[in-house]
This record gives sequence, structure tokens and C-alpha cells, in this order.
Amino acid sequence: MNVKVNAEALQKLLPASARSMPAGSVASQDLSILTEIYDPTVNLAVWRREPDPACRAESVSLLETDPGLQLSLMTSPETVEESLRSALRINSYSPLVDDMKRLVEMFCVLFDLSRVGFRLTALDGQMCPKFHVDRVPCRLITTYDGIATQWLPNDRVDRSKLGTATPGTANKQGGLYESELDIAELAAGDVALFKGEAWEGNEGFGVVHRSPEVPENTQRLLLTIDFGR
Repeated sequence: MNVKVNAEALQKLLPASARSMPAGSVASQDLSILTEIYDPTVNLAVWRREPDPACRAESVSLLETDPGLQLSLMTSPETVEESLRSALRINSYSPLVDDMKRLVEMFCVLFDLSRVGFRLTALDGQMCPKFHVDRVPCRLITTYDGIATQWLPNDRVDRSKLGTATPGTANKQGGLYESELDIAELAAGDVALFKGEAWEGNEGFGVVHRSPEVPENTQRLLLTIDFGR
């Protein structure tokens, strides 16, 4: 899929940012780091931000009241707030809804989209326990509470082993990676753009990632945003 570049509008929000990540990835506390997803050598861009205490408190409360939450929407910047308030039954001020709305707006500005696929999920286990790549142009991933997504840097993964049939992950997925130390991990609050296999020119270089193992008696609240159809 050909992605229309509209990075300039988002880049004006904050000054240029620095690189400090493994091969193929960049990260910064500046929002503008997300525009570097357009760099052909980058397949993962991470905006490192401290979790907002009010947002996290609301996330914890949401997990307690609706531990089986599975919310999937096709939405737009104009409709996302109303849709979320209705689906989550929220009538008062909500820092969580405000933050999710902002991320939808940012994603649409960055990729010149009119609508997105939005998914908010409560997890007490591994949704995708094996390392894999996504057949999408680009996906935004953030964890509001709990342990966050794991990935393998480009120079530490044998892509020829992707899809190898193995009984589990204890054998490093058939030689996909050599050591547990090769596994990188996001932090709660991080906003990451994962370039997928459907990004034009990125075939064979989609981010290799997986859901983390969730500690017993805990949950995670995961948000993903995709290109709308």
C-alpha cells in the first residue's frame, strides 16, 4: 500500500528529536520522533512519555470494572470521542478518552487518514505469544497499564525462521533469535509505530514482535490503531 506522506504537519508540533535505539528503530521524548517512521531505514518509532497518573488511574479502574473489555471501532477524529464515551459508558471528564482521541488525531494527521481501525483490549494473557510480523502498513501500539509489547531488533532476528512451526517459545521459536537478551520491550505509556509488511518498500522488514507474558493476577490495557478501510 502506498502511504501518502503528511509528516510536516505533525513535525511542527515539537522540535527535532534524537535517536537512541537498536538497529532499525528510533526513540525520543519528543513527539516528532514519530515522523521518522518515513525513513526507509526505520521500521519502529517510539515516543517515550511518562504515563499520566490520572490516565493510569482511570485505566486501572476500567480493568477492574470491565476485565473482559474488547472494544473494536472504525472511527474518525470527529467521532471517536462520542463513540468511546458511549461504548465505555463515560459521562464525565475522562483523561483516558482525551488521550485516546489525541492519538487518533495524531495518527490521522501523520498518515493523512480520514478514519482508523481502533481497538482497546483488556488482557490477562498473551494475545499473540509468538513473535510475528503484521500484514499492515503501520500500526500504533500503546499500553496504558501493565507490561508492554516486546520486539526483536532487525540485527538480532533470523527472519528465515518466521512462521516456523514450533510447539512453544521456550526454544526461541525455532532459532528466530539467539538469546532472551535480544528481546526489547516497550514501557507502559510509550506510543510506538510498528511498520508492517504492507508498507511500500518494507516487504520482508516488518517489525518482529509479540505480546508479553502477563504476570499472574495482573492485566494490561492495550490500544492499537490501524489504517481505516
